[in-house]
Amino acid sequence: MGRSEHQIRHGGPERRPAGIDGTTGAVGVAVNTPPEHWRYARHLESLAAVSGQPAEAEAVAAVLCDPDLVMAESAVVTHLDRRAAGLLADEAFPAWAQAVGAAIGGRTFAARRLREWTLLKAVTRGEPWSAAELLAASDWCQGTAARSLHADEALRLLAEGARTRRVRNAAAQRLLRRAAVGA
Repeated sequence: MGRSEHQIRHGGPERRPAGIDGTTGAVGVAVNTPPEHWRYARHLESLAAVSGQPAEAEAVAAVLCDPDLVMAESAVVTHLDRRAAGLLADEAFPAWAQAVGAAIGGRTFAARRLREWTLLKAVTRGEPWSAAELLAASDWCQGTAARSLHADEALRLLAEGARTRRVRNAAAQRLLRRAAVGA
């Protein structure tokens, strides 16, 4: 077990040097950083350091073994967001999603986020997708779609039926800009 892995499992150092997290005590002494904050950062580092389905899936599974289940799942979802955004147009996305999905197992929030990234990939790549699924997706997914998708059909759907006014407006504005550029 490497140094980082040892520190993650044992909660990390009790104190961080002054200035690392921007907080210091009254006389310049570092304020204790909660161990879950430190472990969250270390989990993100360990996830970012791996690539390839088997190693990444193993790292995701290891993070999800952390005793703080909410923090661990949050670290995994942050990693999913970073990784999926880079793989959205990549041919490797389906295999990656399958491997990571198996490692996530029944974690509700992380599994939903992975499904929503899969939906965004389908819309982006012109693969079959369901209007009902996009309209039932989370506010995060609808907002991400309205800001990043280039599919007019999806943008029209969101402009007309997204759950929040912010998403409806963002999708409508994207459609207007696209129409102005195309004219």
